Amino acid sequence: METCFAPAERANGCELKSELQIIGTNPIINSLLGTVGGLLAVLNEHRQIIMINDAFLNTLGIKDAIHLFGLRPGEALNCVHADETEGGCGTTKMCSSCGAAISIVASLAGKKPVERKCALKTSRGGKIVELCFSVVSCLFEFQDRRFVLLFLQDITNYQQWAALEHVFFHDISNILMGLSGASELIKTADEKDIRELADEVFSLSRRLSREIEIQRIISGQAMPSSSVQHQVVTVLDIITELRNMFAHHPVAANKQILFPKTFPVNAVTTDSAILLRILGNMLTNALEATESGGLVKFLVNQDDGNISFCVWNRLAIPENISGRIFQRYFSTKDRPGRGLGTYSMKLLGEKFLGGCVDMKSSEENGTVFRISLPL
Repeated sequence: METCFAPAERANGCELKSELQIIGTNPIINSLLGTVGGLLAVLNEHRQIIMINDAFLNTLGIKDAIHLFGLRPGEALNCVHADETEGGCGTTKMCSSCGAAISIVASLAGKKPVERKCALKTSRGGKIVELCFSVVSCLFEFQDRRFVLLFLQDITNYQQWAALEHVFFHDISNILMGLSGASELIKTADEKDIRELADEVFSLSRRLSREIEIQRIISGQAMPSSSVQHQVVTVLDIITELRNMFAHHPVAANKQILFPKTFPVNAVTTDSAILLRILGNMLTNALEATESGGLVKFLVNQDDGNISFCVWNRLAIPENISGRIFQRYFSTKDRPGRGLGTYSMKLLGEKFLGGCVDMKSSEENGTVFRISLPL
């Protein structure tokens, strides 16, 4: 049986029952299953579930563990990718970037506990739900058999708050600092300068209000109809804002952003604050993937009644990563609060602006993120 990552072979029914009888005589494992508050499962060396604790069953809404006996973790959790190949969980193209699969396979290859973050897209009641787990896998041997203790902790809420701190509080802090500085200058400004400073305070106040609204959108607390503020905005204004945004940004240090000097379209009707958040994220990702002295290109195209804003960089994204690039909580950066940037691009661009957000990547042509909006 073919696989794209972990071995596809499984133990048969008789072998599973034998393994259950063996592990059932281990008092330490039985004690752990009865006392550990998080999600805990015992896997055999083929990554199949042999035993599982009540917390795991309750999370899945299952009363009898027999329904999970012999399944792999992704199959038990209804991962949307688990049935993409005949071999099931651990054998698909997406599995090589799955934190749980990597943790389990790595623990089987060594003798140390392996911890990873798993961004899971699961099917529940006909709806797609995106969750985030901290996963720890630990290999142990008992009666000449190899087993894996699999611990899972749901950190979805923690990741949401970490993302809020990483993006929202940082941006809010910058705006508030600007407001504070302008307000202080007004106290001592000449009459001719007060108008200019007042305009700056007004502009920063509007940015603050929109930033709060955008964060409500990303966190799922706002509806499209009440959150989007369409207005005519020129392409030149968009590019000017982006130039200013990255003029002194640390991620752009010793790197060049090439902006176009002419555009096929002069203006577009959209929510400029949301569009700038999307394009800012695209440029940030491209700059992070670009070495010192490297080049990032910003492009504007028109086709089939749409205007497209594109961001290019030289580095290709591996296929197993590109398939998850817009998945919530998935990130190649192992830090709390990451994994919402690309997710928010697609959410904001498609659900709120009514456009299309996509990505193409290859070794020959590099990586292009694109948002297309109707004219």
